Amino acid sequence: MNDVQEAAFFEFQSTEKSASPRTLVNYREALAAYRSWRGERFTCWRHAAADEFRDYLFALMKQGLQRSTIRLRFAALRSFYKFLVLRRGLACSPVAGVLLPKAARGLPVVLTLAQIDELLAIPLQLPLDKKNPLWLPLRDTAILELFYSCGLRIAELLALDVKDLDFIGESVRVFGKGAKERIVPVGGPALNAIQRYRQAAAVTSGPLFLSKLRRRITQQAVDQLLKKHLKHSSIPFSISPHKLRHSFATHLLDAGADLRSVQSLLGHASLSTTQIYTHVTKERLKTAYDSAHPRA
Repeated sequence: MNDVQEAAFFEFQSTEKSASPRTLVNYREALAAYRSWRGERFTCWRHAAADEFRDYLFALMKQGLQRSTIRLRFAALRSFYKFLVLRRGLACSPVAGVLLPKAARGLPVVLTLAQIDELLAIPLQLPLDKKNPLWLPLRDTAILELFYSCGLRIAELLALDVKDLDFIGESVRVFGKGAKERIVPVGGPALNAIQRYRQAAAVTSGPLFLSKLRRRITQQAVDQLLKKHLKHSSIPFSISPHKLRHSFATHLLDAGADLRSVQSLLGHASLSTTQIYTHVTKERLKTAYDSAHPRA
């Protein structure tokens, strides 16, 4: 019975909610973690009580897990029970009333303009590996340029097709969380990098970014190319697509862009999600003031 309910939930998330592969993995791990914790005491999702989930919360906190990890697990459990209530006739969710620890509000890591320039230049500066196609450095440059130009999520970039790019309108059509569509402007350097890559790789239709085997590029491949180029830079911390997204948003606000516009570009449903970047900008101003003002 439990397997049937979980299978129906994941089918719902995949087909109706258009959940990303990463979200589905997180949800599966969260449900499995709770079942594992309960062990032989676990009998049925429908008969679980709120106190059991409160005990689970305390157990996770005693383990010293980060608040973000705990909240992620309970977000999965809440989504699952919401599905059981709406689609499987469960009277109420036993997780709804469980109070969670507040999310830690850490500031995003942001690259400087100089670090961005350094990173974007690296793919074309490295010696070409003879095992790789000649167009590979051009592809890597195009990917990095587009990440920074548009502030895309990794899943959004991976899903791009050639037809989503509008070179005349200098924009790209993006499908974000929940399959919500938005149009994002693309800067000239990114468009030029994409054009050079497409011409060299003869990419005329289908997936925009290809692997060496000419299949749609994967997240693992993007992670690997970032690690590869980071080794040849002076940047003292790891880089992820999300750090490039953070940098995109922060640099826009630094230059005077309004918060609503940045929210729209990022595809955030709530303005409060975007507001974290205003704190980054304020911290950068404070740092600049403290280092430059004679009486700081």
